[in-house]
Amino acid sequence: MTKMTFLRVAAAAFLAQCSALALALDPLSYARYDQVKTSALHMDLKADFAKKTLSGFAELSLDWLDKSARTLDLDTRDLSISKVEAQDAKGAWKTVPYTLGKRDAEKGQAMHVKLPGQPQKVRIHYRTAPTATALQWLSPVQTMSGKRPYMFSQSQNIEARSWVPLQDTPAVRFTYTARIEAPDDLRVVMSADNDPKATGKGGWRFTMPQPIPSYLLAIAIGEIDARTLGPRTGVYAEPKRIEAAAYELADTEKTLAAAESLYGPYRWGRYDMLVLPPSFPIGGMENPRLTFLTPTMIAGDRSLVDLIAHELAHSWSGNLVTNASWKHWWLNEGFTTYVTTRILEKIYGEEVATMNLQLEQEEALTSLAEIAPAKQALITKHPDSSSQHYTDDALAYPKGAWFLRTLEQRAGREVFDPFLRGWFDQHAFQSVTTEQFVSYLRKNLLEKHPKVLSEAELEEWLYGPGIPASATRAMSQRLAALNATRDAWLKGQVKTAQLDTKNWNATEWMKFLNDIDEKANAAQLKELDQAFKLSTTGNNEVAFRFYRASVNAGYRDIRPALESFLMSVGRQKFVVPLYTALRKNPQDNAWAESVYKKARERYHPATQKSVDKQMASKSKS
Repeated sequence: MTKMTFLRVAAAAFLAQCSALALALDPLSYARYDQVKTSALHMDLKADFAKKTLSGFAELSLDWLDKSARTLDLDTRDLSISKVEAQDAKGAWKTVPYTLGKRDAEKGQAMHVKLPGQPQKVRIHYRTAPTATALQWLSPVQTMSGKRPYMFSQSQNIEARSWVPLQDTPAVRFTYTARIEAPDDLRVVMSADNDPKATGKGGWRFTMPQPIPSYLLAIAIGEIDARTLGPRTGVYAEPKRIEAAAYELADTEKTLAAAESLYGPYRWGRYDMLVLPPSFPIGGMENPRLTFLTPTMIAGDRSLVDLIAHELAHSWSGNLVTNASWKHWWLNEGFTTYVTTRILEKIYGEEVATMNLQLEQEEALTSLAEIAPAKQALITKHPDSSSQHYTDDALAYPKGAWFLRTLEQRAGREVFDPFLRGWFDQHAFQSVTTEQFVSYLRKNLLEKHPKVLSEAELEEWLYGPGIPASATRAMSQRLAALNATRDAWLKGQVKTAQLDTKNWNATEWMKFLNDIDEKANAAQLKELDQAFKLSTTGNNEVAFRFYRASVNAGYRDIRPALESFLMSVGRQKFVVPLYTALRKNPQDNAWAESVYKKARERYHPATQKSVDKQMASKSKS
């Protein structure tokens, strides 16, 4: 066998294996979507804040793929099912039997609906639990006005099943409509078409005409005001936060136009945003038509709007082209992180984009020390049979972006940009696998430009640990100039009062604080605080890094400010590392536990789960 023949045979075998892998069902879902798929969802629900429940019915429109199938398998978690109905050929609803499987800690419960035939529609009447993992019910004291309660959802990754019985997998996409009843003085918004002038009389009504996966289902109810930002953009927030939010997000229309110039038309109608209460557990959630945002991005100076660029980028990478299962997470987040940098460059220039990119890459390299080598790959070769084989969620963002940037740098933008846009266009409103991307990559880039990336390098990027040695690191001249200042300050050669920070932007402060973490002593951190009021800065990204460095240095004068931060901010990116730092030192451990006891009820269930696990593991060590 010649070398060329061997390579052809190997490639054919690889593609056959890829095809088999692509057919694997999502291991985190009980749904048999190879037999029947949901094509549309209608929800008719009533919100009860006293009981902390949503109740009503979900109606699923079904597309039967297997003519012999007579069972509809759905995902649920802690739902109280009262009745299931199927619509017969004459349109009448008839009760049908169902069973619930054994509860699994990760997946919830399978719901098996036994059907006499293959009905086009099935209705499940149900009520959510007060402890639904996707929903956080806030008391009035946890809101800005202190007068009315608030509720919001976070369905990613597999939490939608805790508030809707459905096929909870990114492999299934569906359109949806909804009618939601809520108290008269509260507004309901969803990841759908939101009408700022709606009154809610007769229920709040929504339509999502584009097919989405279940993790993008989203709802919020509370005292919510609205402001228009541009022809296609707007922002919703609590009345006391709406003006600050509108100011911070004023460039959103410009950001949307920049993204379109790079990757084609925005296909979701409007791009609105909802700024949530501080307990929202993540920076942003890319729910189509209504991105959910943490208020921690409101710095007062628009210095953290890269978060908006990231969530907007998901309108192409993630929402438009979606990972088929959570094994392929990097296809969502790695692509989005790459696109974010391109959008930032388009709006704010190359230097700003490079500064952000360098910080991102440096933090990725630092994180490797805390991640097992097997988890550092973009994806593993294990069959998609268990989440135990999935790689590190956080590293997928910068490593995936770094991989795409490597392709861009070697191919040149005149080649790479049409290639990437073609990926989005050809797979629009589809759920895809890494194997599909590799096939597209080979056919549309590597076969035409074989010197861009060797097979060995491709293997290393996808399946190898860490960042390949061949990767080019971003270098910002402004950040490079900061290194000498940092080193001189750490050595005491430059006094704190001599630091010329008047022209530093937020990224420079973040890099400086990252670099001095675990190197500066308590006295130096105290001087920084006195000189620049870092413990009370309105920029939460800067404040977090200062708190972390202070804890690691043993600077405990910041405890009142740190406690206030931990009591008022529920973003996991900030909360979990700060508790981790506090738990390292016995002198801080007891204090950390006392703060968490008070703060825990203010956090979203996802944040509670992360910190609970951390506290339990640390206490055993």
